[in-house]
Amino acid sequence: MLPPRPAGRKGTRVVFVTEFDKSIQKLLATRIAVYLMTFLIVTVAWAAHTRLFQVVGKIDDTLALLNLACMMTITFLPFTFSLMVTFPEVPLGILLFCMCVIAIGAVQALIVVYAFRFPHLLNPQIARSAHRALCRQHVLCIVLRGPALCFAAAGFSLFFYPASYLLMATVIFLPYVSKAASWCRGRLMGPQEPPAHSVEVFTFHLQEPLSKERVEAFSDGVYAIVATLLILDICENNVPDPKDVAERFHGSLVAALSVSGPHFLAYFGSFATVGLLWFAHHSLFLHVRKATQSMGLLNTLSLAFVGGLPLAYQQTSAFARRPRDELESVRVSCAIIFFASVFQLAMWTAALLHGADTLQPAARFGGREHAFMLAKLALYPCASLLAFISTCFLSRFSAAIFHLTQIAVPLAFLLLRLLVRLALGLLHMLRGLARPAPGAEDASRAPLLPAPC
Repeated sequence: MLPPRPAGRKGTRVVFVTEFDKSIQKLLATRIAVYLMTFLIVTVAWAAHTRLFQVVGKIDDTLALLNLACMMTITFLPFTFSLMVTFPEVPLGILLFCMCVIAIGAVQALIVVYAFRFPHLLNPQIARSAHRALCRQHVLCIVLRGPALCFAAAGFSLFFYPASYLLMATVIFLPYVSKAASWCRGRLMGPQEPPAHSVEVFTFHLQEPLSKERVEAFSDGVYAIVATLLILDICENNVPDPKDVAERFHGSLVAALSVSGPHFLAYFGSFATVGLLWFAHHSLFLHVRKATQSMGLLNTLSLAFVGGLPLAYQQTSAFARRPRDELESVRVSCAIIFFASVFQLAMWTAALLHGADTLQPAARFGGREHAFMLAKLALYPCASLLAFISTCFLSRFSAAIFHLTQIAVPLAFLLLRLLVRLALGLLHMLRGLARPAPGAEDASRAPLLPAPC
């Protein structure tokens, strides 16, 4: 007679699998949070670098070498980010990242000091000013605020690493916090007269939004890098090995490629998503004349989630290998696409709220183009949200729902203008039916008198 099977073994296995899934979800959430924070900090560094060269008008050999040193340090940031993602609780990754930011700030401060030492290198407006020392002090304060916070974050990483992440997050929102503080101070204390020299020196502010052209160039660069990562990923991992084709598939390359079918399907869906999001972004900025600070922040947040699309591709291409994680992968991918697109929609809303300052003259008065633009930007948020909600009720078909969404959205983009025209025509017809006939109102108001003879 066989001994009885332990009753608790199955329950223990279920508990272990549940705990493992929770630990994986926690690790993935930590990686996404660290990635978003790092991307936003790099964006802040790029904006500060762009602003710096509004102060510097000309470049000599020394400034060129200093700028190369700054760029070299910036290119090392992805390695420190990888360390922080892989070991979020180990202080070394945080220390290296903070040291890079401090080095970038120190080099930028050297650029400022060197440029002010030779005024012919400065912007002509500052070079002619009688208050160059005040301007230099102001620029140095702005350049060194982020590195100072990262220096404090590096210190906290040695004994309380959550405070380090909080201080690094403060670097991102510091310009917006300072602007909100100055607004509150103005509301409480009333408008104050600026110093006489501030009108002469600071006619442009280093925290004002960047030009539309710079925002577009940076955005195009991010989209191009994301598309390149998708291409490199599929080229590196899905080209069959000749020896493997000969041994496992008896020389049939078609059979070997068919194994990677889910990878190709995920690649084309992800690339179509990147391309259509870029197309929507490009269409939005065709109507924009000037980018506000809120639009710049929303654009940065959208690009941060666009940068996560390669992660969505890796998740969806692994359906065949890890069917148990299919539902979580679909939901993560839907969330990434939703936030990448909904921030674009929020950017268009912010542009409409300041239409006189931000929109092109032809785009200020609404009409069919406004409706088409709204539909174009709302398509991906609605589709990804619908796919996410559908997986809550039809979890067994989560992969089919996601792939169907990836196919349906590009088709909807092709038919979008026709659909918008039909919807506007139907709305116009319904409005016409609700409106009374032209002579009915006059007849109701006419006096009840006999007609004249």
